[in-house]
Amino acid sequence: METTVHILAIDQSTSGTKVLLVNSDGVITHQKNLTHNQYYPQPGWAEHDPIEIYDNVKSLITEVCVSADVLSNLLKVVAITNQRETIVVWDKETGLPVHNAIVWQCRRTSDMCKELKDKGFETIIRAKTGLTLDPYFSASKVKWLMDHIEGVKQKAQDGKLLLGTIDSWLIWKLTKGKVHSTDYTNASRTLLFNIHSLQWDDELLEIFQIPRSMLPEVKDSNAIFGMTEDEDLPFSHIPISGVIGDSQGALFGQKCFEQGMAKATYGTGTSVLMHTENLIQADNGLVTSIAWAINGEVSYALEGIIHSTGDTIKWMKEDLKLIDDLNGIENLAGSIPDNQGVYLIPAFVGLGVPYWNPYARAAVMGISRNTGRAHFVRAALESIAYQVKDAVELMQSESNIYMKQLKVDGGATKNNFLMQFQSDMLGIDLVVSNVSELSALGAAYMAGLGVHIWNSTAEINNLNKEIELYRPKMSNDVKNQNYKGWKQAVNSVLVQTKNA
Repeated sequence: METTVHILAIDQSTSGTKVLLVNSDGVITHQKNLTHNQYYPQPGWAEHDPIEIYDNVKSLITEVCVSADVLSNLLKVVAITNQRETIVVWDKETGLPVHNAIVWQCRRTSDMCKELKDKGFETIIRAKTGLTLDPYFSASKVKWLMDHIEGVKQKAQDGKLLLGTIDSWLIWKLTKGKVHSTDYTNASRTLLFNIHSLQWDDELLEIFQIPRSMLPEVKDSNAIFGMTEDEDLPFSHIPISGVIGDSQGALFGQKCFEQGMAKATYGTGTSVLMHTENLIQADNGLVTSIAWAINGEVSYALEGIIHSTGDTIKWMKEDLKLIDDLNGIENLAGSIPDNQGVYLIPAFVGLGVPYWNPYARAAVMGISRNTGRAHFVRAALESIAYQVKDAVELMQSESNIYMKQLKVDGGATKNNFLMQFQSDMLGIDLVVSNVSELSALGAAYMAGLGVHIWNSTAEINNLNKEIELYRPKMSNDVKNQNYKGWKQAVNSVLVQTKNA
């Protein structure tokens, strides 16, 4: 196969958008990115402008294709990976959103979810979707739009509106409104999709009062979703395939093709995902999701969702001004021998796995007169590793599957201090790929299967084999003491929340 064959991968994440070209050797040859605005109308609320996001996608596609001098005949497929639970509702006649996209981080529906729990809906929702009833997921966001934005409920009932996660919005725009579709991974994150029957569920739609006419068609991740039609693009009639949520995309990009293989993606938040092959009904704060669907065959995964990891570092840099640049954080954290009992609980938008408390708020515990800037920064980095350990410990006990190593990706993998501390806390090897853009690469791999650039996961296994390995060095006594301090600090936050 000639290396001039390319996949164009769109990676639409919480903080920005990347467009990459991947050749048939699995090598990323070109990459461009743009950030988009973050809107916080009220404390705990988060929004994005879907129009801005799509404009950025188009701009980046043109920029990448021009800089790479890639012609249409060399571009075989467009892939999409995306921030998952973020939801858009738009008018199918005008193509305009009825409101900004409501982001996965947004907590505006906390009270709504509590009311639904009080009515006894959580058990049936969890049984059907594998998810917990939490504002993190999409359905309550759609209901909020219908309840609070004038005219939305009536238009929805009249069949004039469509809803979708960001992948659906991009597919609809790229195909000029000809295709309203999503894949199984994104559908499984909405609280509206039955992961047993693999269908949108009428009972769930009734609970959230969402008309079925708004929903996208659900397809395999490696299906052909449609053809590009937007005249603003530097190409036309290129198939769209390889559509997969960002965390599942990273799982696929990390080649976690077998049961028990797991990965953590360090982004704004962090997703710890274990491929279980079969459906395991999770409990105690874990969620069950669809890992991917290929050629009609569905695989499942267990996931631990952590709300604030990279966002904690961003807060340290942009709001507290404790660090000037991200390169300096590693040296600052390593400039002291230990945390001296200082723990940061980054519950800026509540706590995820295993606590699932949307009302918890961030706190710093253990401050003394000797506490300085380095302690705050070190505590922020350590909080990431502790939260991942929380997720891994629970995942192993729920599944009875032991994790021999954890594959990791995302921006934080460049931080040697964090990677070593993470390996120490888990007590297992940490595998860092030489490719940082694993979500995009996973989508590209999936798209390559869709158009037969590769014909099997075995072929994909032979691509991108360079890794960096971190092995645990910390003594068990020190590890256990650190983790005990973390658990005590988290418990203090939860007690305060309960008494508030």
